[in-house]
Amino acid sequence: MGELDAFWMPFTAGRQFRARPRMLTGAKDMHYVTDDGREVLDGTAGLWCTNLGHGREEITRAVADQMAQMDYAPSYQMGHPLAFELAERLVELAPAPFKHVFFTNSGSESVDTALKIALAYQNLRGKGERLRIIGRHKGYHGTGFGGMAVGGMGNNRQRFGPGLPVDHLSHTLLPDNAFSRGLPANGAAMADELLDIIGLHGADTIAAVIIEPISGSAGIIVPPTGYLERIRGICTDHDIVLIFDEVITAFGRLGAAFAAEEFGVVPDIMTTAKGLTNGTIPMGAVLTTSAIHEVFMHAPPEDIEFFHGYTYSGHPVACRAALASLDLYARDEVFTHARKVRQVFEDCAHELATSRANVTDVRNYGLMAGIEIAPRDGPSRTYEIFEKCFFEEDLMIRFTGNVLAISPPLIISEAQIRDLFDKVGRTIDRVN
Repeated sequence: MGELDAFWMPFTAGRQFRARPRMLTGAKDMHYVTDDGREVLDGTAGLWCTNLGHGREEITRAVADQMAQMDYAPSYQMGHPLAFELAERLVELAPAPFKHVFFTNSGSESVDTALKIALAYQNLRGKGERLRIIGRHKGYHGTGFGGMAVGGMGNNRQRFGPGLPVDHLSHTLLPDNAFSRGLPANGAAMADELLDIIGLHGADTIAAVIIEPISGSAGIIVPPTGYLERIRGICTDHDIVLIFDEVITAFGRLGAAFAAEEFGVVPDIMTTAKGLTNGTIPMGAVLTTSAIHEVFMHAPPEDIEFFHGYTYSGHPVACRAALASLDLYARDEVFTHARKVRQVFEDCAHELATSRANVTDVRNYGLMAGIEIAPRDGPSRTYEIFEKCFFEEDLMIRFTGNVLAISPPLIISEAQIRDLFDKVGRTIDRVN
């Protein structure tokens, strides 16, 4: 292999990687295969996306068949049946108010699309002064200019300018909620910060609020009981569009098709990606309610209702991958399985809290867990744990700041869950 210089890696300390590369060359079911032939347990579902595990033959066949039949078709002024079929399937899976789907190619594109829908919706209603978007501190909404602006993770924003006019709610990561199992008890009233922002700027200047039902990239920040309901109520009372960024939480991560279903809180727009195609082909989808969509339909029928799109929106090969993935979710009752094993997952995660000196918090919901590790002077403790897990325990996990993030494929067995957390625990013990 060459010097590894040509590929500028995303979100990676490239020089550190090149000093000790971690190369993956194969994948099947719950494991990756490395370039030196080791089987590595996937504790991250790739990047929150391979919910069905790796190498699913049904998806491979569907993609190959579609490539042979029609490799590409434009969605500008043309259509193909698979995009319409997939949209119908997603509408059937989603909560009742969602009746329309706009296809993208990633979570970042889904977020930017959702923001544009919200802004255009307000404009078309004669409320063009509603330009402000409200995000949350520690929120992650991809790396487009819109998602970057509303996101609340400083490193993702500081070098790229101000972006959209935005404001931010506080995150709900509270010391009083440390080591909570599932939804924390404290902090629902923090939703009332939205009223303060409304008081500052005026509701008539605010287009939308965008939040992750559970913040993934910031380290598994779970909403307090009642928090999402209060956000929903405030948005309704002040005619503000509520967007749920479900790029991570959709397609079974919490044990339901969507977090909106799991928590019983229905937004106006939902963004998805990742698990939609099981990570096999880049694809995202934005779901909107009929109330949002209908506002766009009052122009003359020859007019383009929404001046937005991507060359690969509704790509036929991606659609086939998504349809095959939805078939597998249903056939194998994957969401039901995730619900069955999530208690074992929670118990194993919280066992680390009682036995490890450097564990300062454990947060979890569904098959998501964040293990917070005490920082230290010098090289990152979480990076060392991440690296030792990979090379010494044949386990792939993620780290984000001082948090180890665990999010395995939803097909994981109870024995594999125990093995995963045993490996993490042993590694924490070895890192001082």
